[in-house]
Amino acid sequence: MVKPRVHVESSPVKILVPGNHLMAGLLGQQDELLRLIEKENPGAHISVRGNEITIGGDDAERIGRLFEEMIIVLEAGQTLDSAQVKRTIDMMHDDVRPSEVLTAELLRSSRGRAVRPKTAGQKAYADAIASNVVTFGIGPAGTGKSYLAVALAVQALQAHQVSRIILTRPAVEAGERLGFLPGDLMAKVDPYLRPLYDALHDLLEPEGAQRLFDRGTVEVAPLAFMRGRTLNSSFIILDEAQNTSPEQMKMFLTRIGFGSKAVITGDITQIDVPGGRSGLVGLESVLSGIKDLAFVHLTQRDVVRHRIVADIVAAYERGSGSSAPEAGTTSGAR
Repeated sequence: MVKPRVHVESSPVKILVPGNHLMAGLLGQQDELLRLIEKENPGAHISVRGNEITIGGDDAERIGRLFEEMIIVLEAGQTLDSAQVKRTIDMMHDDVRPSEVLTAELLRSSRGRAVRPKTAGQKAYADAIASNVVTFGIGPAGTGKSYLAVALAVQALQAHQVSRIILTRPAVEAGERLGFLPGDLMAKVDPYLRPLYDALHDLLEPEGAQRLFDRGTVEVAPLAFMRGRTLNSSFIILDEAQNTSPEQMKMFLTRIGFGSKAVITGDITQIDVPGGRSGLVGLESVLSGIKDLAFVHLTQRDVVRHRIVADIVAAYERGSGSSAPEAGTTSGAR
């Protein structure tokens, strides 16, 4: 005779929120954030009475830890919105502590705004840059690859870890060639480097950024200008690296000198280089095992632009049948 299986529900989990001032930020306006957590965990029963939150049903302990992590983030002076709570839930599913990600401060901008990673993948990317000489950040649009690299370059400059920042990018976009653009060479190149300019000006006051340009402390140049140089004591960012040729990529990587750090960003789903011979494709297998070099793969879960951008990226990944690595996957020796 087979005995019937008896489901024993675990004891309810109680969370005491330390102070009324945290409750509004924890639950959201008109309990918007609470409803989001309930929607993401339909098997749970959450009730709120005063400063006490009681969780019963499925995954009560994990949801309790979620609230505890959210409280730590709020106590650190940050605010939570629905997008951030959704990312926090994703981190909990991946056994990542959201408070360790969301309270890590990389830099303070000229306006006093703290630059922090918003996802586990972004935190892994920032940690890899700090720990390695060469870091590849590979992922779709909106994952903060370029912005975080520029922020960490500014931080290294302010900490006197490097003496200059070099921003470079291959001048190839969507089949267009430089010769079709008006102006001299720098005028032709400027539109291609504009995203890096924008990130730099967002982090520094306009006058401060211009002074760095005038003194040559920040140099912006097309990738072709790197040939024949040895770059010492520099933080070098190669953006849009999927549009390099294999020869250009090798040339760039062999420019790195003493006391320098390099970050190479790219999205292998947006290759515009003529002939499709990208210097980024297949490079990870070639460089695997090299000390102080790492690859970090960001995915749609690391997109921090408007929600629709993540949905578009996901739709393209489904359409192409791509199997992107997990968010924040890092490979390479330390």
